[in-house]
Amino acid sequence: MDTMTDDTAGCFYNRSVKFFYNASGKNISNHWRTRDYVIVTLGMLVCFIVIFSNMLVMVAIFINRRFHFPIYYLLGNLAAADLFSGISYLHMMFHTGPWTIKLSKYQWFVRQGLIDTSLTASVVNLLAIAVERHQTIFTMQLHSKMTNQRVVLLILGIWVVAVIMGLVPTMGWHCLCDLDNCSTMAPMYSRSYLVFWAVLNLLTFTVMLAVYTRIFLYVRHKSQRMSQHTTQMRHKETVVNLMKTVSLILGCFVICWTPGLVVLLLDGLGCDKCQVLRYEKYCLVLAECNSFVNPIIYSFRDKDMRRTFRRILCFCWRGGDRQGESGVRFNTLEQEQCKSRSAELDLPGNGASLALDGSSEVPASSESCN
Repeated sequence: MDTMTDDTAGCFYNRSVKFFYNASGKNISNHWRTRDYVIVTLGMLVCFIVIFSNMLVMVAIFINRRFHFPIYYLLGNLAAADLFSGISYLHMMFHTGPWTIKLSKYQWFVRQGLIDTSLTASVVNLLAIAVERHQTIFTMQLHSKMTNQRVVLLILGIWVVAVIMGLVPTMGWHCLCDLDNCSTMAPMYSRSYLVFWAVLNLLTFTVMLAVYTRIFLYVRHKSQRMSQHTTQMRHKETVVNLMKTVSLILGCFVICWTPGLVVLLLDGLGCDKCQVLRYEKYCLVLAECNSFVNPIIYSFRDKDMRRTFRRILCFCWRGGDRQGESGVRFNTLEQEQCKSRSAELDLPGNGASLALDGSSEVPASSESCN
């Protein structure tokens, strides 16, 4: 699928990327303009923030055993998808603007496929989180009883689906043999593929919103029937707070990605009056911003996550020579927390609880408090 391949009847395998851009009406500048420098510079800055912040989330979930539950593994995988999204956008920043002309068709498909894979991974992961929350909330549990092996298989399945969706255009669903069906925003993608991809993601958003709406209605109905017992009230509030965190993540994702999907859908439907190229850059920036929103949500909603972030950042800032000092301080803090939690009531039937603001806590044990 490169310019070294001979053309056949009706197919344009031996044409450059510029040929398809000109055919679709999407012009590429031959020189760097001020706007191009601004877009690339801001884009790279956002990408570095996305990569750093989501690496911080993944490390926090890995090192803190209070996050070793299926819901946090899935949230960690969502951070991995956002991290991959940051890498994909960074790759795009080095292959955009006037650089686009120098790309081979294979490189262009790789660039687009990375973006498609990252979005699909995020969408499927959010759907898996919705199913996990539906399963646990309707039994009024905080964490599902899914084994680690099943969680790993689920995460692997998410990435297999994401990679396949990213490779679909490269494997044949393109417009190299149907020039009239080429997209305007993605000049070598078939319009029918854009319609399929946009509709599939929008339907997935709708399903997730329906699932969370049903969960909220159930929790509200259930809370009205619960007694005022301290343990039950704490259980209800912790469940609701975790639901709020997950719902914020879903809501921000829908807000950031829906405009881009709608523009893609309009482009796929051949709306000539919609001027999709005018809104393309704004939708791309909005979608990219979603990848660093989730770590901010974690920080504001979860005290224990904030403490873990500070622990990681302090360790990196002070360096290995002061590891012992920072470790002693953190352990002292852990002991104080364990002592305070030992006087609280534990939730029945759960291995962990959440604080009233959504922070996760594990019942104190003699080993962790030593």
